[in-house]
Amino acid sequence: MASSAYSARRRRRTQRTRSPAAVVSNPTSTQLRVLLVWAMLVLSLVIIGGRLAWLQLVQGSSLTSLAQQQRLSTPVQRQVRHSIVDRQGNMLAVDQVVYTLYAHPRLFNRSTPEVAAALSPLLERSTSALVGQFSQQPTGIRVVDGLSEETHDRIRALRLDGLELYPHQQRFYPQHKLFAPIVGFINVDGQPQAGVEVTYQEQLSMAPAVETAAAEAEITADPEVYGPPDSLLAENADPLDEANLETTEHPPDLWHQGSATLHLTLDSRLQRAAQQQLQAVVDQRRAKRGTVLVMDARNGEMLALASLPTYDPNQYFRADLSDLRSWAISDLYEPGSTFKPINIAIALEAGLIGPDEMVNDSGQIQFGQWKIRNHDFASVGGRGALSITDVLKYSSNVGMVRIMQKMPASDYFAWLQRLSLDLPSGIDLPAEASGQIKDRDQFVNSRVESATTSFGQGFSLSPIKMVQLLGTLANGGKLVTPHVVSAMVADDSGAVWTPPRPEPQSVFSPQTTQQVLTMMEAAVDTSTGDAANLSGYRIGGKTGTAQKAVLGGYGRGRVTSFVGILPIEAPRYVVLAVIDEPQGDDAYGSTVAAPLVKKVIESLVVLEGLPPSQP
Repeated sequence: MASSAYSARRRRRTQRTRSPAAVVSNPTSTQLRVLLVWAMLVLSLVIIGGRLAWLQLVQGSSLTSLAQQQRLSTPVQRQVRHSIVDRQGNMLAVDQVVYTLYAHPRLFNRSTPEVAAALSPLLERSTSALVGQFSQQPTGIRVVDGLSEETHDRIRALRLDGLELYPHQQRFYPQHKLFAPIVGFINVDGQPQAGVEVTYQEQLSMAPAVETAAAEAEITADPEVYGPPDSLLAENADPLDEANLETTEHPPDLWHQGSATLHLTLDSRLQRAAQQQLQAVVDQRRAKRGTVLVMDARNGEMLALASLPTYDPNQYFRADLSDLRSWAISDLYEPGSTFKPINIAIALEAGLIGPDEMVNDSGQIQFGQWKIRNHDFASVGGRGALSITDVLKYSSNVGMVRIMQKMPASDYFAWLQRLSLDLPSGIDLPAEASGQIKDRDQFVNSRVESATTSFGQGFSLSPIKMVQLLGTLANGGKLVTPHVVSAMVADDSGAVWTPPRPEPQSVFSPQTTQQVLTMMEAAVDTSTGDAANLSGYRIGGKTGTAQKAVLGGYGRGRVTSFVGILPIEAPRYVVLAVIDEPQGDDAYGSTVAAPLVKKVIESLVVLEGLPPSQP
């Protein structure tokens, strides 16, 4: 028993004696680890110290200068642009200062919910949405863009720390959809994308807009309100456009340096009336699209150019791409019977017919495999001998074919070229389409080509080109250039710049055009155009109902149109309405487009102060 106890005590002493030896049995490994950690720390300190020395001693001055420039230099904005106004001086496009609100929650002097609650009614956003936005990060949160000057002032009046309002230029269109296809828009990068903004880019552009130091001081000078922004905004701000840092070259015109406006020929009052009436017809007839154009035929000034569909240039990014252009300028259509007065003028001017001549209307006529009929052949048949006036009144296709058959096809083709049918009108809007006619050989060698052209089918042109051609009947036979811009007026100096335009080209004699207008007046007084008859005013007009061309022939779709010219005793105004694919069995130029033109003429005579032709 005693021996067992002795043995146990000896084993414990032996374990205690060996334990220290076990700890120090491998001193080399421990020392190496300590030395390695120490060396890494020393090396890190050396690298950091070297980097600091490089930045402080070698690059210190240049970095200090750069930091100062970043803090004090003003951000370069897009080019400031001159305003655009209509003929009455109503604003159509203007630059304005708007603000972007940034939040830096770590600088708030109130709780986040309190700040959100204070901003909620001003920003028209819920408090919970703002609280969620403020919780995203501690600084540099872009809260909202496009704040007005009034909202800017109301936010400043709250005297909340940690808010920053950053000013920048924005193009604003007060008339919204009314002039969108004409004026165009400026995209987010400050680049013009359509309309007058593109055509007159050079005239509308001023020197690059630069936020002044005073403007920045307005934001940074009150740290109690906004908190020190310094570089807090830099990581979230829009990158500077290096291209804008370059000085833009401008011609030495006065308006580039001072306040000026680009004046359009359009009248907002007439444009609005035309747009509203057009919208009503398009909606009622469930039409694909439509346009109404009003031109002063004396000089080519456009008084109205309404079209549907349209868009809001302030929110151009929400529009379909196809809506961003004016189809009255950029698309083609077959005019149908509204082209008949032009053909009669050609025949009269060429001496092929006289105003009292008679032609035979058989109701239908055959050209090989092609049969041409009058629109009312099924109910009326042939009308027999018709005067030239009656051909226009009854819109006789066969009568028109008989008239134009008197002219060799080669001469007829030469007349179409003289009228520049296959060329754009030259209007000062971008993306104008050129008319399409058959090539000369096909036109001359195929009798049916000249036959279909005689009643306005087999070729295509744009509505603006059609207005230009019809204008020759209203101004004594001159081909004028349609335009929407009258002048650039420099407000501070009174300097005026007028766009250069081609000299009007004479194509018909005044005698010829007056004879055609007399016939068109008869068409309004007693025939298909009577829906455009306005009591007290002498109006000439012509309806048109053309089949829509499809691949390999014509489909069931229609294009209805009507042209009105007034006053006949002193012709000046041309009003054209074109409605594409109106629905309904009764959809014709006389039932769809003529009533629309009448409503526009009613507005026109009031706004222009046009006295009645007769008591």
